[in-house]
Amino acid sequence: MKKNKQRIFIITGLSGAGKSQALKIFGDFGFYCVDNLPLALFQNFVDYVATTEYENIALGIDMRAGDRLKDLPNLVKAIKNQAFDIKVVFLDATDECLIRRFSETKHRHPIHKKLAAAITHEREALRGIHTMADKVIDTSDLKLGELKEKLSILLNSKRTNDMQISVVSFGFKNGIPTDCDIVMDVRFLPNPYYVPALKNKTGLDKPVQDYISSFKETQEFATKFTSLVKYLIPKYIKEGKSYLTIAMGCTGGKHRSVFMAHELAKRLNEAGLTASEFHRDIGL
Repeated sequence: MKKNKQRIFIITGLSGAGKSQALKIFGDFGFYCVDNLPLALFQNFVDYVATTEYENIALGIDMRAGDRLKDLPNLVKAIKNQAFDIKVVFLDATDECLIRRFSETKHRHPIHKKLAAAITHEREALRGIHTMADKVIDTSDLKLGELKEKLSILLNSKRTNDMQISVVSFGFKNGIPTDCDIVMDVRFLPNPYYVPALKNKTGLDKPVQDYISSFKETQEFATKFTSLVKYLIPKYIKEGKSYLTIAMGCTGGKHRSVFMAHELAKRLNEAGLTASEFHRDIGL
């Protein structure tokens, strides 16, 4: 008898968004990986792995599955009722990024149309899977190491009802992250950018932290927003959500959003939750 449920991660998403790299990363973490499994064999494969000692399985499933791809949401729901811990990870990217990647690699899109039309068609075909995914990762601006870090966070989450929380800082001038669940605008806080001694520092530097913390509204907001997140987490867990991404945005993504993301992650961890932080635009 196995001590833990077998884990099955389905890696899906848009062509060119990094699914092959993600599957390799899962392999590096010791997962038994299968790419492009025919969906007609999905249930047979699940029945097979249930008889094995494989504890961690990763399946790459995408548009190559053809018309059967529309069956994936129902197949996943059926498996969730069995003795498996199954998660769907959807890799996304902007159209501009996908076009650039295909142009650079000279690879053909699996949908044999003009590239922009193929991406639009694929995005629409995958809409249902995108909606039901446990975790959506936008790889547009991610380096390979950053993708590995994000996947590592998913894989190292506790096998309990605990939720894995990611707190991301960003700058509105660079666009809102597409893979976030909650977006909080912190541009109402005093801006260290206009303090000459702080302009070239970041929200991880103590002088900036001391400056932002010195205002009453900062302390009030941090307390109230942390309480709101703590209130929401059990609600999300009840609905079956395992991962939560909270994005904190300011103008440039270097000062206020960085400090508040760091502060929120710290407060959530101190409350016994599992939170990590990532600062998307801090180096731009």
